[in-house]
Amino acid sequence: MCAIAGIIGYNGKLAAAAPTAETAERIIKTLKRRGPDSDGVFRSENALLIHTRLAVIDPENGAQPMTVRYGENEFTIVYNGELYNTAEVRSELEKSGHIFATSSDTEAVLRGFAEWGEDCLSRLNGIFAFAVWESKTQKLFLARDRIGVKPLFYTIKDGVLYFASEIKGLLCCDGVDAVLTADGVREIMLMGPARTCGCGVLKDIFDLKPAECAWFSAETGGRLKKRTYWDYADGAEQPFDEDFDTVKEHISYLVRDAITRQTVADVPLCTFLSGGLDSSLISSVTNRRFNETGKKLHTFSVEYRDNQKYFKAGKFQPNSDDAYIQMMAEYLGSEHHRVVIDTPELVEALYTSTEARDLPGMADVDSSLLLFCKAVREFSTVALSGECADEIFGGYPWYRDKDIRMTDGFPWSQSTAYRTRFIRSEYLVDGFDPAQYVYGKYLDTIGKVTEKGLDPLEKRMREMMRLNMEWFMQTLLDRKDRMSMHWGLEVRVPFCDYRIVEYLYRVPWEYKDYLGREKGLLREAMSGWLPEGVLWRKKSPYPKTHNPSYENAVRERLREEINQIDCPVLDILERSEIEKLMSHGEGVQWYGQLMNDPQTMAYIIQINHWLKFHKISLQ
Repeated sequence: MCAIAGIIGYNGKLAAAAPTAETAERIIKTLKRRGPDSDGVFRSENALLIHTRLAVIDPENGAQPMTVRYGENEFTIVYNGELYNTAEVRSELEKSGHIFATSSDTEAVLRGFAEWGEDCLSRLNGIFAFAVWESKTQKLFLARDRIGVKPLFYTIKDGVLYFASEIKGLLCCDGVDAVLTADGVREIMLMGPARTCGCGVLKDIFDLKPAECAWFSAETGGRLKKRTYWDYADGAEQPFDEDFDTVKEHISYLVRDAITRQTVADVPLCTFLSGGLDSSLISSVTNRRFNETGKKLHTFSVEYRDNQKYFKAGKFQPNSDDAYIQMMAEYLGSEHHRVVIDTPELVEALYTSTEARDLPGMADVDSSLLLFCKAVREFSTVALSGECADEIFGGYPWYRDKDIRMTDGFPWSQSTAYRTRFIRSEYLVDGFDPAQYVYGKYLDTIGKVTEKGLDPLEKRMREMMRLNMEWFMQTLLDRKDRMSMHWGLEVRVPFCDYRIVEYLYRVPWEYKDYLGREKGLLREAMSGWLPEGVLWRKKSPYPKTHNPSYENAVRERLREEINQIDCPVLDILERSEIEKLMSHGEGVQWYGQLMNDPQTMAYIIQINHWLKFHKISLQ
């Protein structure tokens, strides 16, 4: 993986926005953690393209920006991502006369664009965000992968386009200011740590949505001309007539193929292993592939100091991971590494994780992953992880619980009234209704399920998949990308393969609900790949600390921060409500399965640090 950035301006505007090489140097320095191995710059009269590289495929020859001449045009690309069907794309292009100078997937994408234009996107299977500059037409093309695994943020100021892999890559440019409006406050407090798709929270900062592409040129009038090139519901109106055995076999093939494709790397590769179904399946398929090539698989798990001592089974965490991790490590014969995190470093990492994400995030769920990825990076450059399986196979409790899944609103966040209490009154004026604000976003999302003739349950499960894909999963993908890339660790997510997603959208719920078990279809389809105890283990989420020292530590840290002279969070949040939270929390679930009172306090710490770190002004 890498970082990309650029500034596009016409009629002398680029020269005004980035008059010296110092601008490019500043952007490179800001984004260097994503691409520590090398960097490069392309500059012309109207375009500045920047790349920092994490070398994974063809380290010797894949330097960027990369330029090819085709016909009468020159095309220059900056690319962040990984293509999983490079061989197929290369083969098709070679038949059209293309001669490749490297084995990198970057060149495959670039030549694909030169040959097919934006239609190349329909041929790409991977995770990516890229920009291509056409020298003949003086146009810029931007694109993001179908699922939105790789980020791409942008802003337009005075007719000049700025884009970057991370928000910080925009904010380090002259003329791009960090400003928080009332809309941003509402996004942080009413939706956070999720964010509305396309919204960068700060004023005039946006991200290209998953499966969006765009053109920018002198003719587009200082704006991006965007379109959506794919949707997993395309063709969903067609009747689904496959029987269960056919579906099972197809799922087995797609999952194994997606994982296997993502084991290709010219650098050390490992897997995350929690002892749950998803990471265990990825580890098992990867291990078989490694055995075929004579390699030893390294697996990694995260845990917390003294967690077993304080662990209490609950609705969302029915059992501890330890025994299942051990079972899988022995089953695989892998070289297993335990990363143990203690409370003090977990609290301190709240700040670094905020800087990595450029936004307040999932509190200690972010900071623990940040520390975990740091440890993994000492051994490996690439890792495989199990995100997205719960979203597409129906693994979360809100899929399973009949009452929760019929709740008219976001099932992982039913705390709007509680959240509103924290917001200062000046952000709730002019007839603003917090409940309607959140509910409107919910309705906009489920309104995209337009297929006719569905029975009520099937329609609701498609709505649930839409909600989870566009909101909950995007939050997790943001988290995974920023926490891992902060250390230059590439984390791949095989269950995000678009083929699996679009196929499962049409698969009936009764198949996914096989034997009345969460992810029953996946379990049955992958029978034989895991020990039975792991294959049918009840779902447990990403592990969090149960040590009471963590709650005590964040409470004291938050108290220290709100008592400082410089405490910007008090400009947007009510001090009285923060003090209530610190003195006697109400046990309200802020977000998802893991964010309760301690995490809410940590979230406020993150907001405060975010405001200070980026020197955000309020408007």
